[in-house]
Amino acid sequence: MEKHNLINEFPEFREKIHDLKMQNAHFKKLFDEYEVLENEIYKINTEQINVTDEYAHYLKAKMLHLKDELFSLIKE
Repeated sequence: MEKHNLINEFPEFREKIHDLKMQNAHFKKLFDEYEVLENEIYKINTEQINVTDEYAHYLKAKMLHLKDELFSLIKE
């Protein structure tokens, strides 16, 4: 199972993501939230932890929302 961290999702923006993490507190906060969610979803998908389908869908929707918000900041 592949990880879906932002660098893997947007490798062409590796430097910009790094710069934003260092210079933009709001981006850093969202980035950290995304990473926590991504790790939890990875554990669910690899069956390291068990949760209800509803909770898994909730987490995935939340991660997608964060990814959209982060991408909009990257594209500015």
